[in-house]
Amino acid sequence: MLIETYNTRKMTRQLMSKFTAIAILTCVTQFSQARPDTFINPQETVIAIGDLHGDLNAMLTILRSAQLIDDNNNWIGNTQTLVQVGDILDRGDDEKEMINIFETLIDQAKAVGGDVIVLNGNHETMNVDLDFRYVTDKGFSNFQSLYEDHKDEITDPDVLNKKESERGRAVAFKPAGDYAQILATHNSVVVIGKTVYVHGGITPEHADYGLDAINNEVSAWMQGIENKPSSVSGSGPLWNRDYGYDVSAEICEQLETTLEKLNATRMVIAHTRQDNINQVCNGKVWRIDTSMSSYYSNGKLQALKITNDDHIEIIEEDGSITDTGFGGISN
Repeated sequence: MLIETYNTRKMTRQLMSKFTAIAILTCVTQFSQARPDTFINPQETVIAIGDLHGDLNAMLTILRSAQLIDDNNNWIGNTQTLVQVGDILDRGDDEKEMINIFETLIDQAKAVGGDVIVLNGNHETMNVDLDFRYVTDKGFSNFQSLYEDHKDEITDPDVLNKKESERGRAVAFKPAGDYAQILATHNSVVVIGKTVYVHGGITPEHADYGLDAINNEVSAWMQGIENKPSSVSGSGPLWNRDYGYDVSAEICEQLETTLEKLNATRMVIAHTRQDNINQVCNGKVWRIDTSMSSYYSNGKLQALKITNDDHIEIIEEDGSITDTGFGGISN
């Protein structure tokens, strides 16, 4: 099933229409931020954080611990790169404010030579697909004015088929909705130097299909230009859990094949909850979903720091640094 979804013949058939759609998207997008490149040159410092699930306090706390923002939520990270590896949405009440803060940080970082890259996770694509099963009451009410202010003009059955209290969120996140278009400026996967960042996990089939193609088609769907792509399905890179649980030697071999295809040395993933940031396959996969949202009772606030695409450390909630023993002098 997975190989059929991502086989080369289908890729060839789809990519012609996808690249046409992206050319249109480039011309019509209303946002100042261009979607980042899929492949980015190595950076001196990259700090990555995992799932946030609507918890503004967790987000701000770990960004301050990493000395990336000040007490007024402004960027102070200079030329460093921040990667948020998806799942800002669902399970918590603060999603709207979090998205807005991240969009401001993207602009502020870029102005001083830094970078803030926010990836789409499976919960972002669920919301664009109008799957609201994990949304809180406040998660609905925060967007309700988008429906109430224009209710006499709205005829979209995808919106009107929702309960009235859910219609504002539907307006916000349906393809071509205001917040779906913000998500469309985010990648689903990014490679910085030789490190792959993705919410779920990349397999050899995904690598063969093409990371640019995945980013392009998800963005085009969110813009309302193309239909929902197969890459946001349960076999896609935002849902994959091959590297999230107990990892066998066979899965590590699969990982090696994937990394070779991408000319990469490691993968950083979220999606599957861990007790703390950890690695498998001899440092080839780093798992950074530490359940930091208050939705989970035992979450740990940590961030992954990669210096010169080599030395790997963990930033703790109190700002202290834990050396993992991978890269740098200790390698």
